[in-house]
Amino acid sequence: MASPQLIPSHSSFNHQASINPNSSNPSLSNPNLKPIANPSSLLQWRKFQRFTSLRCSASSFPEKHRMNSAKSDDVVELPLFPLPLVLFPGAVLPLQIFEFRYRIMMHTLLHTDLRFGVIYSDAETGISGVGCVGEIVRHERLADDRFFLICKGQERFRITDLVRTKPYLVAEVDWLEDRPSVDDEDLEGLANEVESCMKDVIRLSNRLNGKLEKEVKDLRKNHFPTPFSFFVGSTFEGAPREQQALLELECTAARLKREKETLRNTLNYLSAASALKDVFPSS
Repeated sequence: MASPQLIPSHSSFNHQASINPNSSNPSLSNPNLKPIANPSSLLQWRKFQRFTSLRCSASSFPEKHRMNSAKSDDVVELPLFPLPLVLFPGAVLPLQIFEFRYRIMMHTLLHTDLRFGVIYSDAETGISGVGCVGEIVRHERLADDRFFLICKGQERFRITDLVRTKPYLVAEVDWLEDRPSVDDEDLEGLANEVESCMKDVIRLSNRLNGKLEKEVKDLRKNHFPTPFSFFVGSTFEGAPREQQALLELECTAARLKREKETLRNTLNYLSAASALKDVFPSS
């Protein structure tokens, strides 16, 4: 299935992107969430052909998180793995761990609760304040002490304090949940509209790329609106800042509305491209 160019509705996201409707496939043998293969560049994403090796720097951690407030009894501490991608709840993320400090982290995690924080980071904005827990569901330790991991996104968190930076980042976090919907919000209707827009985008993209037109499969798969909104966000490959904005929203309706706007903009773009192709088929 083709991955159409994504047209974010917000002007701050000016790099190319694509929609990958397979991103939520839970198969551990063929995970579909595709990390950036070259972490020095966030301008485009490539199809994931191998496990991705990623580095990060604790020096990019924002000063706004470097607080030393008094700890309470219910403080949650979480080791952090800054990456140039956004993990959503329910999404599958393959990683290769080779850097020494993160091999130390893995040794610790494999003897404790198998959970760490995936946090989006880039050279421009540094490390974000909201991330998603990645739970290790499968791992392989190699002879040279590298690790292959398959992680699955769990709950979201907000960083409240940085505990330490060496050998790897550890932060105090609060859990982040969507606010309950109000009575006049039709979340089911919104989710169905977003699914319809996604199907239209996929169908038109396939046509532009010369693919055989066929019925687009069920994208919701009986998901409730909130997990479906996370699935949709995970398909917006190549626009990590837009994905980060979606991850940080604490309202399912707002997330679905923003996704619908982005999908409609993408559909308008593809419709114009299709019309041009019909007029000038040779080009």
